[in-house]
Amino acid sequence: MAKKSAINKNAHRAKLVAKYAAKRAALKAQVYDKTTGEDERWLAALKLAALPRNGARTRLRNRCEVTGRPRGVYRKFKMSRISLRELGSAGKIPGIVKSSW
Repeated sequence: MAKKSAINKNAHRAKLVAKYAAKRAALKAQVYDKTTGEDERWLAALKLAALPRNGARTRLRNRCEVTGRPRGVYRKFKMSRISLRELGSAGKIPGIVKSSW
């Protein structure tokens, strides 16, 4: 089980990402638009830099929904490899069976 503070910090970041996603996308579009003036693009870049850093999508960490483990997380299931194996072997995940031959 991961530290509660790390899980809560990541959840807080996820909320900030959702909150600032539209504003961030609009400002980025202004910054990369070559048809607008250089001053307008500069002001857009300054506004983008003024937004909270934790609102950036890259600050999020993939964590296991069950245990909070940060490594070895399958994106499709949002679970760590360990939790996936345990729950899959117990038959609690539909469509997952432990193979043996």
